[in-house]
Amino acid sequence: MSIRPQFSNQDVEVLTTNKLYDGFFKMVQYKVKHKLFAGGWSDVVTREMFERGHAVALLPYDPNTQEFVLIEQFRLGAMATSDSPWLMEVIAGMIDDGYSAEDICHKEAHEEAGIRLSHLTKACSYLSSPGGTTERLHIFMAKTDATQADGIHGIDDESEDILVHRVPEGTAKQWLESGRIDNAAAIIALQYFFLNKQKIIADWQ
Repeated sequence: MSIRPQFSNQDVEVLTTNKLYDGFFKMVQYKVKHKLFAGGWSDVVTREMFERGHAVALLPYDPNTQEFVLIEQFRLGAMATSDSPWLMEVIAGMIDDGYSAEDICHKEAHEEAGIRLSHLTKACSYLSSPGGTTERLHIFMAKTDATQADGIHGIDDESEDILVHRVPEGTAKQWLESGRIDNAAAIIALQYFFLNKQKIIADWQ
């Protein structure tokens, strides 16, 4: 049984937008009214939204070695709740104007891990935190040669310091179960792979 949304964008009235900050990211204050489940319209709702654009997250896998290529880097936002703010992640990047999501996957794979991709496949997409940001992440799977993944990578102008890891399937699964991997994009990408592994590998062949 499918449940269709009762409302759409047409059931929201945007009264005002006010740009509070305009830098690398943007912060915009919205005043809106929307239809209510019980009927009628809401009072004016004020919300600040973090406008950071949209992004890709990429999980490269080598079916010959049965390894993932993951990356490790410092994340300031993890310090408040983690013993270590160096996180094990999937390759990721913002979708720049004029580029497709697929273009960014290839670009980031080279910049962050020094690898090439084949059989790039869209897995799913999700809203990272729709109560506070408009960002949507697009998850991709790709085939790669993990033996080429090594060293430290990143763009100096973006203050990136990225360590590349070749991670066996079993280890990645243990890290999921233990919480060693605890950021949304990596969790979703790995869970998608483990749920759909047979189909993914078959499609690559």
